[in-house]
Amino acid sequence: MIYTVALNPALDLLLPVQALRPGAVARAASEAVRFGGKGVNVSLVLRALGVPSTAMGFAAGFTGEALTAFLEAQGIPTRFLRLPEGFTRINVKLTGAADAEINAPGPAVRPQDVEAFLADLGALRQGDTLVLSGSVPPGAGEDVYARAAALARERGARTVVDAAGALLKNAVREGVFLVKPNREELEALFGETLESDAAVLEKMRALQVRGAENVLTSLGGDGALLLTGNGEVYRAAAAKGTVRSTTAAGDSMLAGVLAALEKGKTFPETLELGTAAGGATAFSVGVAGFQKIMAVYEMVKGTVKRVG
Repeated sequence: MIYTVALNPALDLLLPVQALRPGAVARAASEAVRFGGKGVNVSLVLRALGVPSTAMGFAAGFTGEALTAFLEAQGIPTRFLRLPEGFTRINVKLTGAADAEINAPGPAVRPQDVEAFLADLGALRQGDTLVLSGSVPPGAGEDVYARAAALARERGARTVVDAAGALLKNAVREGVFLVKPNREELEALFGETLESDAAVLEKMRALQVRGAENVLTSLGGDGALLLTGNGEVYRAAAAKGTVRSTTAAGDSMLAGVLAALEKGKTFPETLELGTAAGGATAFSVGVAGFQKIMAVYEMVKGTVKRVG
């Protein structure tokens, strides 16, 4: 079983706005609500690809109830822990000429809430996969993913981390199966500008030395690089299409890779499905479904090259 963790999930309020001026009232042409958070997105794409998962994390208030109900309606089991105060955050996404994002911090968690989440990882079994992704709410601590990864290792489960900064750095020390930074996150982690594949690969290998078995780096419009535990390097070009939104594209890439691994595919095949899923979501509004992913997969199948 794959368990996806969303400690700080969100409801995204999407508002197309053509102008935004201080002190003036802006009128949105429409409105839409999308349930998100990196772990939630991974579960949604896994479901589209026919791979079951269970969503875990924190939920609070009426928005937390809505999130849980939505996932259950999609056929995704949940193990969200209810927080006694606050509500699952609402992020405002302005599109159009006034393109901007306003992300809320999320409800604060107490030490006992963190301990309850870690105790819930007792559900992990040998061969399971724990996906730790995204930001964490106030009070969770920068070591929460590291603690979760250590518990997963003790239970024979493999850990995947898609996070930034100290969350990633601390988790890697526990020895994880896969990490998926993007180029910007690598640059921030190492304090350097990475302008070439060689520079990116150098930092990917540094993450291996620190404890990551496999490293997948998404490069946006430049594609992706995969460094495997046995030292092989694979390069994928970005899928071709009209980009409508890059939100959740990286989460979709990760879900595609995980789905392929669950089905016993080779590393080149996993990167191809990951590239297809990430591209399909970038070409969509919201996360892509099965048919869109498969259409893009047909375009990228056989294009991943071993470069090292």
